[in-house]
Amino acid sequence: MPRIVETIVTTFNAEGEAHIAPLGLIDDGTYWIIAPFRPSTTLDNLRINPVAAASHTDDVRVFAGAVTGRKIWPLLPTRTIKGDRLADCVSHWELKVEKIVEDEQRPRFLCSIVDEEMHKAWQGFNRAQAAVIELAVLTTRLNMLPPEKIEGELKYLEIAISKTAGPREEEAWEWLMEKVSAWRQARFDKSTL
Repeated sequence: MPRIVETIVTTFNAEGEAHIAPLGLIDDGTYWIIAPFRPSTTLDNLRINPVAAASHTDDVRVFAGAVTGRKIWPLLPTRTIKGDRLADCVSHWELKVEKIVEDEQRPRFLCSIVDEEMHKAWQGFNRAQAAVIELAVLTTRLNMLPPEKIEGELKYLEIAISKTAGPREEEAWEWLMEKVSAWRQARFDKSTL
């Protein structure tokens, strides 16, 4: 299995407007690979403007917010590419697309780091922060995975939240659980038809 680093990726449309999305960047040893699903704004932006900023943040609300429609987060300009990165991040990479490997479901954009910058010391994630990131990923796959797998994962992740969550993690968890509750309700509604 390749190493995957969970980041907040900022891409830019033709007008230079930023779009943020949580994405796991894949390390292939030479490149960092961005592999967005079709269709997506990230995919469209990378085709139009083949650069991106990958922000490494310790505020897991950004991950939860990005998958629950809360996509407005303070940004700052990048140094090398024409674009923006998260204002509140531990560090960021500025990436340039070197090659594209087409795929029907997830094209792969092979990127080189053209600049990187540290902004503050990395304190590491606690278990609750890791649980929020895992639930953020899980919520993007609610309609792809078996319901019993989703419910099992939730039970496990809730343990970390109950033991180690602070206010930020609790807020992020609540946002994500709203999405899970809507999914559960839709399943219930279908079963009662």
